[in-house]
Amino acid sequence: MNVKKFTAPTSREALRKVREALGPDAVILSNRAVDGTVEILALAGDDAASLAPHSADSPMAAPAPQLDLAPAPAPYASDYAMQPEAAAPALRATPRPAPTVPRPAPARPAVPAAVAAPAIDVERITAMVADAVASAKASAAAEMSSMMSELRAMRGMMETQLNELAFASGQQREPHKTAVLRELLAAGFSASLARYLMDKLPAGRDGAAALQWIRTVLARNISAMQNEDQLLERGGVFALVGPTGVGKTTTTAKLAARCVMRHGPEKLALITTDAYRIGAHEQLRIYGKILGVMVHSVKDEADLRIALNELKNKHTVLIDTVGVSQRDQMVAEQVAMLQGAGSDVQRILCLNATSTQETLAEVVRAYQGSGLAGAIVTKLDEAASIGSALDVVIRHKLHLYYASNGQRVPEDLHLADPAALVERAFSGQAAPKFADADLPLLVAGVAHDPLLREVRLG
Repeated sequence: MNVKKFTAPTSREALRKVREALGPDAVILSNRAVDGTVEILALAGDDAASLAPHSADSPMAAPAPQLDLAPAPAPYASDYAMQPEAAAPALRATPRPAPTVPRPAPARPAVPAAVAAPAIDVERITAMVADAVASAKASAAAEMSSMMSELRAMRGMMETQLNELAFASGQQREPHKTAVLRELLAAGFSASLARYLMDKLPAGRDGAAALQWIRTVLARNISAMQNEDQLLERGGVFALVGPTGVGKTTTTAKLAARCVMRHGPEKLALITTDAYRIGAHEQLRIYGKILGVMVHSVKDEADLRIALNELKNKHTVLIDTVGVSQRDQMVAEQVAMLQGAGSDVQRILCLNATSTQETLAEVVRAYQGSGLAGAIVTKLDEAASIGSALDVVIRHKLHLYYASNGQRVPEDLHLADPAALVERAFSGQAAPKFADADLPLLVAGVAHDPLLREVRLG
């Protein structure tokens, strides 16, 4: 029996060596790991067949003949005596050969009747292949994502540089646009809105004519309440919302005073949900006492539902809400409470004119909910420029009710006049903030704002 040993780093390599040396019919006798390698003992197919038991009708299965191993008897002496001459030559001529005794075969190791190759763990191999494929896909996806990010970065850089070159070339051809753009940016309007208006500026308008066209377009795109009757005569439930410190309580008192002067205190009700700030409830209660109006305090949606049900006979109900940062999750909870109160609560957003354009945009997105009824711009008297607030009103299509410019109740609350607000934005600006060389850097990389699609130019 010719048993051979094969070693290799892996089972696959060892099996390949077995097939090459012994053929595809080789029989695996053992498979084990030895010192980090795989050792296989294998036997050729022919040798394995000789070890298998033969069938009953095979000649090899017949029993071996019985051999007489006893020595032959020696001749008697009388035989030699009777025929001395004849017997001797016969013995010399035909000597008896010594009997051949077969030597027993060496002991062979017991071989099982059927030798089978060890079973292969198909599920484990499948899982390994699946893991390898998934790892390769993940690596390829990561490399592709990295490459796409680099391509996008390169594209953005090239677009910015080309826009800078194009804008610089346009400055030389149309210097009046540069002056108007500088005015818009100094007034606090965003670079995206300023660039959009510059691109739409009609040909042939320069200097004062170009700036006047810009002011007209801005005023046309500010949606404002034309008459207080749209709010005071219609009545309803109004909730003033916004971050802390924008003047919601003072604005609520101003609106309450206007309602009392028109309809009397019995037609008005005040509700506060601000149970967090110290003295917030007392402040509104003092205003209510001056106006002769009862102030109701609620804590949650259930309280608000009960209060609104009891006050449903009132012409106007004003709700002063607690101030919440636009990045606080309580904003969503507050919006849900007002929407689930069981009445048509119209939310009016208070916008602080002193805030930046980015902050105001965050506030609008946070408090938008299912839709705002309108907005009130507050603290105009404290703002160095109000272009940022007007920019947000234009781009987010907010309906502007009032503009507040002080703490006096109710004097410092005025109907929003678009033309007057735009004039205030340009007249109240400081010295130009940017040099001509800085303008290409400010507007070249501005991405297209989808909110500007609805800006009306004529």
